[in-house]
Amino acid sequence: MNTEFKSFAAMMTALPTDAACREYLEMKRWNGVPVCPHCGVADANHYKLNVKGEFKGMYKCKACKERFTVTLGTMFEGSPISLRKWFIATYIFSAHKKGISSHQLARDLDVTQKTAWFMLHRLRLAFSDTDNSLLGGEGVIVEADTTLVGGKAKNMHTKKRMDTFNPKRGGSGLGNKTVVAAYVERSGRVRMDVVEKHEVETVQLKENVDTASVLMTDSANNYKKVGKEFAFHGVVDHEKEEYVRGHIHTNTVEGVFSLFDRMVMGIYHFVSPKHMQAYCNESAFRYNSRKVTDKMRFDMALVKTGGVKLEYNTLIAK
Repeated sequence: MNTEFKSFAAMMTALPTDAACREYLEMKRWNGVPVCPHCGVADANHYKLNVKGEFKGMYKCKACKERFTVTLGTMFEGSPISLRKWFIATYIFSAHKKGISSHQLARDLDVTQKTAWFMLHRLRLAFSDTDNSLLGGEGVIVEADTTLVGGKAKNMHTKKRMDTFNPKRGGSGLGNKTVVAAYVERSGRVRMDVVEKHEVETVQLKENVDTASVLMTDSANNYKKVGKEFAFHGVVDHEKEEYVRGHIHTNTVEGVFSLFDRMVMGIYHFVSPKHMQAYCNESAFRYNSRKVTDKMRFDMALVKTGGVKLEYNTLIAK
């Protein structure tokens, strides 16, 4: 099997069948040695079970006697969509710099929009950052900021606008906006986090960024007190049209928000608050993998599929 490909067309040629895709997934997840997901035993001699005289990826563990396939516990498990279509979706999703809409993916794969939407959410979960270590550290500059995501109030129906923005009608001062915080190391990683109503921005800042870091923010009042806990706190005052003062600026995090806005407005158009974190994770993954090739990002997604199975009922639950 030729596993070296540098483009989508080359991937289609290298992995022309479901069997070829399965073998490629086994190589990436198991390094060619089947690992039982039930007991964790890796054994090249696990029993291979044939279906109508043909091996289709079903193994029986020599240790615990349980049956398994390479897709068990992944976003591919139990899906009626062929593994090759999943691979196509994964490559397209990982290669597009601003994502792909469910309507477009549905046309590309010849599936329903509902199916494509579900597939994309499983992919977003697979693309989520599993590294929960603090950003920054001694001598590392970390920029922090927040933004509001949501449609313009002037585009809403008058009654809905009143219900959304008027506290007396159960609304909030933010209306239909969702607060999103971002923390980014200069020339390093970014983490994006939705700030829920019960959460405090400054608390989330310390939960995500090492206080030994050099912190850069704008002049928002909520950063003044917490900034004293960091090694150094640099501030730029945007209200006075101050954007750069030597090495003190927030241009990197502003760039992160610009990319996120282009993804939301240009591709997805609307993101509900319920699913906002998933889209933040998608944007962060793209940013953090900006220096790798499309194939490397594709392989990373396949390796990260373990343990991220998402059920449709969970996705649509209120």
